[in-house]
Amino acid sequence: MKDKIEIREEGMRIGGKVVFTEEVIEVKYPYTDEVVGTVPAGTAQHARQAFEIAANYKPGLTRYERSRILQRAGELIGERREYLAKWLTLELGICYQHAIYETRRAQDVYQFAAAQALNDDGEIFSCDLTHNGKNRKIFTKREPVKAISAITPFNHPLNMVSHKVAPSIATNNCMVCKPTELTPLTAIALADILYEAGLPPEMFQIVTGWPQDIGEEMMVNENIDIITFTGGVPVGKLIAGKAGYKRTALELGGNDPLIVCNDLSDADLEKAAAIAVAGATGNSGQRCTAIKRILVQESVAGKFVPLVLAKAKAIKFGDPQDPGTELGCVIHAQAAELFEKRVFLAEAQGAEILYNPGRRGALLPPIVVDKVPHDSELVMEETFGPIVPIVRVPDNDEEVMAISNSTAFGLSSGVCTNDLGRAIAYINGLEVGTCNIWEQPGYRIETSPFGGIKDSGNAVKEGVTEAMKFFTNVKTYSLPWPD
Repeated sequence: MKDKIEIREEGMRIGGKVVFTEEVIEVKYPYTDEVVGTVPAGTAQHARQAFEIAANYKPGLTRYERSRILQRAGELIGERREYLAKWLTLELGICYQHAIYETRRAQDVYQFAAAQALNDDGEIFSCDLTHNGKNRKIFTKREPVKAISAITPFNHPLNMVSHKVAPSIATNNCMVCKPTELTPLTAIALADILYEAGLPPEMFQIVTGWPQDIGEEMMVNENIDIITFTGGVPVGKLIAGKAGYKRTALELGGNDPLIVCNDLSDADLEKAAAIAVAGATGNSGQRCTAIKRILVQESVAGKFVPLVLAKAKAIKFGDPQDPGTELGCVIHAQAAELFEKRVFLAEAQGAEILYNPGRRGALLPPIVVDKVPHDSELVMEETFGPIVPIVRVPDNDEEVMAISNSTAFGLSSGVCTNDLGRAIAYINGLEVGTCNIWEQPGYRIETSPFGGIKDSGNAVKEGVTEAMKFFTNVKTYSLPWPD
């Protein structure tokens, strides 16, 4: 019998103080629906206070000091891996194995940001280059903004917050973060780790609250220069409408395909099936870059589908806290029910359910569905769970690309082919921000550019390197430079 879960009663982190409110928001463990923690039901006033503190604080950390703080934060995450993984599992419901992976990814973010903080990113332009030239040089430097508003999603409570705060620290910025009310506990633990690593508390503050009470202030506060948001399309478009002159980085939904081409051998199909199942079920399918559609060309589908089915059936799903579990829950039972309904709707449209051991609350198994119509809601919308939908597509690459491009999303994609010409054609033809050959759509390193087009985002790239650029203003200055 498992030990009783202690309830974490957390406060906001505002200006170095732990702030509580009379009203609280309960955080529930998706597997059992029991309360595991509470956070304050903060208001717009709390956000206003945090942004005022951020805007009035002028960080003076040297590049070396920023790098050391980031490096130490990564080390502390490693030292507290078990604690962080435990709470990732409890508030998100993903399995322990996936939670451990998330902590390792977050460490990479701080490693890259620590290295990038040491690089001087200024440029130099000589002015004697044309017949209008002068003996001068133009220089550039990057400066922090007044305050950054970060609004983060439920599905990566550690890594997604890290992707926002690490580049902010590396560029000497001040950030106010509102994690989703569904999974706020890990973000608060991360804030404490950063303070312990030496970060002035004014540079990263956490506010919590219901969206209707605090969300508007996170978009319109006069001290905000930049809004960075990861989450759903409707909220992203709402932010775009309210932000006005503020800069926005909107990383929204995805409907990412894995395209399996007809030039593959039996061994290649086995490899493609492994990519397909891992990409559809990782983090319980709750990634914007998870495989949401497997587009397999008709002439190899007969061999490919049984391989996918066998791999899906081999996944051990169940208690997220059991170290042997390979697939835990989705965020709550309502989400699981919606995704299950989409499966049954696809079945009514002619799809065949090959494997469905049955949903139990928020515990959704890896449901394998074959012959899904490419215009079914299951694969046209972002189905944010461990469904494995197979769409049989023609042996014509142009038609496959048209089907792949037919959704509103354009985030990432994966293509399995051994033909370099076909690979290049897909890279050029798919309307996405990323195209990975022989890899899951979501593959990246934590500093490479990442972001989507269409309803997947406003084409502003995340990843440490691009975020550091986005979080700064370029100042140009020039000096006489005689020969």
